[in-house]
Amino acid sequence: MTRKARAATSSPVPRSAPSPARAGPLLSRLEVRNLATIRDLTLELRPGFSAFTGETGAGKSIIVDALGLLLGGRSNTDLIRSGEESLLVTGFWNEGRSDECSASRRVTAGGRSTARLDGEVVSVRELGEWVSSRLTIHWQHSALSLLTPAYQRTLLDRPLPEEVQAYEAAYRAWTDARARLERLRAQGRERARQLDLLSFQVQEIAAVAPQPGEEEPLSAELTRLSNLETIALGAAGALDLLSDGETSAAGLLADAVKALGVGAKYDETSAQLQRDLREALSSVQAVVGELRSLAEDSAPDPEELARVEARLSALGKLRAKYGPTLEDVLAFQAKAEQELAELTRDEQDAGTLEAEVDRLFAEVQRAGKALDAARARQASPLAASLVNVIRELGMPHARLEFRLSPLGQPGPTGLSDVTLHFTANPGESLGPLADIASGGELSRVMLAISTVLGAETPAVVFDEVDAGIGGAAALAVAEQLSQLARERQVLVVTHLAQIAARADHHYKVEKQVEGGRTISRVRLLNPEERLEEIARMLGGKASEAALSHAQELLAGRG
Repeated sequence: MTRKARAATSSPVPRSAPSPARAGPLLSRLEVRNLATIRDLTLELRPGFSAFTGETGAGKSIIVDALGLLLGGRSNTDLIRSGEESLLVTGFWNEGRSDECSASRRVTAGGRSTARLDGEVVSVRELGEWVSSRLTIHWQHSALSLLTPAYQRTLLDRPLPEEVQAYEAAYRAWTDARARLERLRAQGRERARQLDLLSFQVQEIAAVAPQPGEEEPLSAELTRLSNLETIALGAAGALDLLSDGETSAAGLLADAVKALGVGAKYDETSAQLQRDLREALSSVQAVVGELRSLAEDSAPDPEELARVEARLSALGKLRAKYGPTLEDVLAFQAKAEQELAELTRDEQDAGTLEAEVDRLFAEVQRAGKALDAARARQASPLAASLVNVIRELGMPHARLEFRLSPLGQPGPTGLSDVTLHFTANPGESLGPLADIASGGELSRVMLAISTVLGAETPAVVFDEVDAGIGGAAALAVAEQLSQLARERQVLVVTHLAQIAARADHHYKVEKQVEGGRTISRVRLLNPEERLEEIARMLGGKASEAALSHAQELLAGRG
């Protein structure tokens, strides 16, 4: 089955609890070759909540970097493992019960990047679009989508498809009509000139009314009329030989007929020859009649000669201007008539289109106000829901609101800009999220959005969502991630034991030295190894107290 066919018929794969309820295509395996300190890694991934931990400098974020390349992120040759010619990242997604799709990207030391979907070479943009429908990464200082007005606007627009579509349709109709009106106005003077020119050209050709193929017989007739005297002289000479001369062909034939008359009474051959000579004499006499007409017509009719010459001259002028053939002249006439009709229609439309533009503008205003009102109704409840979650994530004084700022004129997405304003600190004024929030705050705001509205892709990756928090806030973040993992595949790079303990699957990133080279490995921990890793995260080493605390955290998960 092809990649397109699999994508069209994909369905969630069977999962073991706990597992995403509506995950869709899941990232099942990640293969990495020669990326940073990773030499060769095959990572089997599972549904639910997966945590990635490791000591500082072990390379936990390399996994995120690998997935970022599949999303079409900018390739950096510094990511290629020292001494290697290229790196390769390949992700595998379960698209159905038996179907698996792959996406890969190779980056060479020379900076060349090759993207593939199911082995087929595609552009990096196409690769990113395909993967971004299945995977989202929220990483420190890189939650770029959250910073864009477009994304902030879509948060309000998700439940408003009818209002959004109504406005977009009204805006398109208005802008199309306005563009045509502006074009007609700008082309007014040129259109008038074209109308005059085309009208003249069409009338000039129509006045002559050329017919295909008429020039050849006209030229022959002009040649005949111009040489009538020569034709008459030739006819007179032939007439003299055949009939009018002292000795003529007609006389000789008549004598021959008489000479055979006696013998024809007694010989059938002579009789037949006599009959043949009579026919020849009859033919000569017929030719003599025509020659006599030619010999007498020695001067052309001046009017007829002038008519033929004038017609040929008129046709020649048309060919010179619109040719080179009469067929070309007629084709030019048809095209000019079509353009003339279109310009005439535009001239008429310009007078009525202005009123239509005004009517469509009023419709844009009506649809835009309805959209603004719908967005305003969504803004406060959504902001309140987000703030409730954000405050649980270690920002107890956070405030957030959506603001609609009227535009000078209607835009493609509405009459107002939508911006998300935020502050995490008490007593501070709200400011644009893009200007105020730190990387860690952005990650937690995105976590809140994913929890309240649901993640937009089947798999969600968080890198350092726990930056700057601990204690109760860490437990709250863990709870939110756990809730999100009920519906999505969640991968989290974390340094907090509270978050790692809440995960369904725990992977450890380790750095080792082999043959004088540093190598990073990632492995799924068994229960005993997991206990020791969480104890290390709590106290730096697996002491009795740390192990006991780790046991308590693990016992409380779920």
